[in-house]
Amino acid sequence: MLRRTIRPADVDSPGQLGELLDRQAYLADEGLATVAFLALRMGRPLLLEGAAGAGKTELARTLAAVLEAPLIRLQCYEGLDGPQVLYDWDFARQLLHLKAAEAGGVTDAARLEGEVYDRRFLIARPLLKAVETQPSVLLIDEIDRADVEFEAILLEVLSDFAISIPELGTIRAETPPVVVLTSNRTREVHDALKRRCLYHWLEHPSFDREVAILLRRLPTCSETLAEQVAGATGRLRRAGLVKPPGIAESLDWTEALMTLGARELDPDLAAATLGALLKHREDHEAVLGNGFFGDPHGESRG
Repeated sequence: MLRRTIRPADVDSPGQLGELLDRQAYLADEGLATVAFLALRMGRPLLLEGAAGAGKTELARTLAAVLEAPLIRLQCYEGLDGPQVLYDWDFARQLLHLKAAEAGGVTDAARLEGEVYDRRFLIARPLLKAVETQPSVLLIDEIDRADVEFEAILLEVLSDFAISIPELGTIRAETPPVVVLTSNRTREVHDALKRRCLYHWLEHPSFDREVAILLRRLPTCSETLAEQVAGATGRLRRAGLVKPPGIAESLDWTEALMTLGARELDPDLAAATLGALLKHREDHEAVLGNGFFGDPHGESRG
C-alpha cells in the first residue's frame, strides 16, 4: 500500500504532531508541539528564539521530513538584499542568447527583449523558490544576523506569499510554504515581523528530556553515559561560559565519547573530547582549570 503524503491540514492535534516528530527522532515538548501545530493549521510563520543549539533549525528540518516536502533554507547574514533572496536574472545566459540570435539574423528588438526576459533566464533565490514549490518548508535561519532593512522584504513576501517581477508579473504561491524563522537574539526582531508570526522561546531541554534525546538519537548509547553527559552539560550551561553547550553539542560530545568506546563519562576521556562540546578557548580553560570532570558521578541531575 502506498503511503499518503502528510499535508499540514492532515495533522489534527498537537499530540499527533508530537508523535510524527518523534518518529523522526525529534522530541518536542507540549508547548513546542502546540505552537508548531498552530503554525501548520493557521498557515502562519513560526518564529523560534532561544540559545544556539537548542533545536530551532532542527525543527524545520524535521517538519520537512514529516511533510515529505523540500526544505528551502535561507541563511541570513549582514548585507543580505533582494537579489540574493528573491530572484536574479542570469545575465551570462541572456547575453549568450542575444549573441546567438544576432548570429542567426534576428533583428526584431521587441522579440529579443521578450525572449531575453523569459522565465528560463530567471534564477530563483530561496524566497521565490519557496513560493513556486508546493509543498515546501522555508527555513529563514538566524534572522537576527541580517540587517533590519532586510525584514521589510520578508514582510511583503510573508503577507501574501507573492513576489512581483516587473518583466513577468506576480508569482503567487498556490499553497503557502510552511515557514520557520529562527533567531539567537543577537538583536531584537522588529515588532512588525513578529506580528505576522507565531512565537516560541526554545529552552535547553530538562535533564530527563536531554537523556531521552540522547538515547533516541544515539540508540547504542548506554543509559549511564547519557545521564552523565546530560548532567555535565546541564551544569556547564549554568557555569557562565562564553558559549554554553546546546543539545547539538551534547549529541556531538556523546557520539565522540562513544566512538572512543566510552560507556560512562571517564574524566580523562571527557577532557580529551572537550572540543566536541565547547568551541571557545576560554571555556576550555575554565572547565579544565577547575577540575570540572574530577567526579562525573558526583552530580547527575544537577
